Amino acid sequence: MVLQSLPRSGVAFRKILSHFPEELSLAFAYGSGVYRQAGPNANQKNPMLDLVFTVDDPVGWHSKNLKKNWSHYSFLKVLGPRTITTVQNNFGAGVYYNPLIKCDGRLIKYGVISTSILIEDLLTWNNLYIAGRLQKPVKIVAMNENATLRAALDKNLKSAVNAAFLLLPESFSEEELFIEIAGLSYSGDFRMMVGEDKSKVLNIVKPNVVHFRELYGTILQENPQVVYKIQQGRLELDKSPEGQFTQLMALPKTLQQRINHIMDPPGKNRDVEETLFQLANDPDCSEVVRLGMKKSVIYSSLKLHKMWRGWLRKT
Repeated sequence: MVLQSLPRSGVAFRKILSHFPEELSLAFAYGSGVYRQAGPNANQKNPMLDLVFTVDDPVGWHSKNLKKNWSHYSFLKVLGPRTITTVQNNFGAGVYYNPLIKCDGRLIKYGVISTSILIEDLLTWNNLYIAGRLQKPVKIVAMNENATLRAALDKNLKSAVNAAFLLLPESFSEEELFIEIAGLSYSGDFRMMVGEDKSKVLNIVKPNVVHFRELYGTILQENPQVVYKIQQGRLELDKSPEGQFTQLMALPKTLQQRINHIMDPPGKNRDVEETLFQLANDPDCSEVVRLGMKKSVIYSSLKLHKMWRGWLRKT
């Protein structure tokens, strides 16, 4: 796993971080503010910078941030850091956002998520929101030595590869793989359903194939189920029932459970492993996995939409 930093912009990022409390287990920047994207907004000057701060103690962190950056918060600031943390942990996929903030001459949006909730999402995909962001190239701005978090970040990337393998044919290009991976967290995304640029995934991947390759290259080379022909940029995958069963068993728990719910007839109550074994032998395996992904992301997206709608109504 390679989590990229941006040496030439390191000073700029450090200046931004200096405006916030220091207790961060992970801070990363993502989106068009750090990586060029194709499409209608490709030449946008000074796009908003999107950041996520991961903190071990959200109450303590928000308490300090309120003292430093009172104006960043919505009406919730008057209710204090405990209420903000309750909203953060229980609404909107476990992340609390402060948007449209002017910081060090740059327009930014930053989200705050607890380390424990992020680790759970990376491992189980119960929300696949911040975990989905971390399946695409990001710029790591700060990271501590939390071994559990580092292992979870690596597991999230391997899970993305497994899920994408189940959606792809026996032979495919690395660009096709990266398009599937980038699309995992957009399957059924609310913004896509209401008409946001449907070529968004292509716009993310095509200008950034080299960054996806840096992120996933080692994982692909070490995976025994695929032959990665690096020079040709192509891969050949084990699509046997045994190979698919191995991939299905390696999926995150939440996705496995959603697949089981799709496949399990009412009253049958089969265990997940039995369902996945049956699916591995089913010619429609990829379509069932895709439907399971769609249900997972719709659930997460609707929670986020509800949070933003309520927030905008009250601010």
